[in-house]
Formats: sequence, C-alpha cells, structure tokens
Amino acid sequence: MTGGRRRRWMDVLGLALLVGGLGMALAAAGSIAVDERQQQQLNRQWEEERRSLRPSDEPAAAGAAGAPARPGPGTTGARTAPGPRSGAVFALRIPRLSYYAAVRQGVTLGVLGLGPGHYPTTAWPGQPGNVGVAAHNLFWIHFDQLRPGDEIVVEARDGTYRYRITGSRVIAPSDSSVLAGGGGHRLTLTTCWPLWAGALAPQRFAISAVQVT
Repeated sequence: MTGGRRRRWMDVLGLALLVGGLGMALAAAGSIAVDERQQQQLNRQWEEERRSLRPSDEPAAAGAAGAPARPGPGTTGARTAPGPRSGAVFALRIPRLSYYAAVRQGVTLGVLGLGPGHYPTTAWPGQPGNVGVAAHNLFWIHFDQLRPGDEIVVEARDGTYRYRITGSRVIAPSDSSVLAGGGGHRLTLTTCWPLWAGALAPQRFAISAVQVT
C-alpha cells in the first residue's frame, strides 16, 4: 500500500471513529436527559406524598401505605417494600450544590438508572448506624466539590435529619468497609470514580457524614 493510500485509509478510519464517538456521546446525553426528567417526576411525587402526611400521622401513615418500617434499636436492616406511588423512601438535599433528589429503595440497575438508591442492609435515617446511599456518577457529577463541613439534609416521612460531611476518599470497588454499621448516626454516599467516566469508571468514591440534628 502506497503512502497516499495509507493516509486516505487513516483519514477514513479517523472520521469513522469521530462519527462513532459523537453518536455515543449524543446517545448518552439523550439517556441522561430522560433519566433527569424521570428523577424530577419522582421528586414531585415524593414532595406531594410528604406534604400529604400530617406530622401526627406520619409514622402510622407510612406503615399503612407500605413504606419501609424503620428498624428498632440495635438493627440496621430494613424492609424492602417501597413507599406509595413514587416508590421513594426519603430524599437528599445538599444546599452547597443546590441538589435535591428522592431516593428509592435498593441499588439494582433498575433503581439506580432513575436516581439514587438506599442500600437495603444499612440503617434508616434517624436510627443508629450507617445510612448508605448510592447513585451513578453522572447523577453526582459535581459531588467532588463537596468539602468537610458541608451539610446534607435527609427528608424522611417521619422527620428531617441533618448531617455534616467529615471527609471523602477513593476506594476499590470491592471495599465495602465504608458501609459498615456502628459508630453512631452516620451517612455514606457512594458512586463510581472518576465522576466523568460513566460506566467505565474503575474505582469508587465515598463521602462520609455524621448526623448533627
């Protein structure tokens, strides 16, 4: 093959790779837009459900409606039944990032494809132990901007709980120690790292917080 033909083939190959890359980027952007619309709908449903509960009725109403019952003292597990309509079990609000999202129960692909999910084996907000929440990194693309002292607000059916971030670290995907129970009232957020790498991210990013009210 002559040098001219080789260059033409390289040009064709480069153009094909560029078009393919643009196509994948557009498909990913479209998928993210759909996911964000679904998350916004979930947020609205959750807010409507929470407003519909009078403070004196919240614990009974949550149980009657099928929301996960909060475990008793000394336990970290939880029932997996979803809440009414939205399926949300609580919501996260992070003032520093103007972030708000309803959280569903579970960390399966079906749950995390729509937004954050609660690790079923971890504690519930307000209970002793470690509340674990996971999400895809593209939903939490700006979470590396969070710093120690920043506030995370958890809005549950039975009350509002405030946490302060104590730190963050990058860990191996197999490292589950960040979700260990004990140690008071804590909150841990986990996602894939680097945040911009999507499904190709090889590591995990964990943010730790402690409950203050």
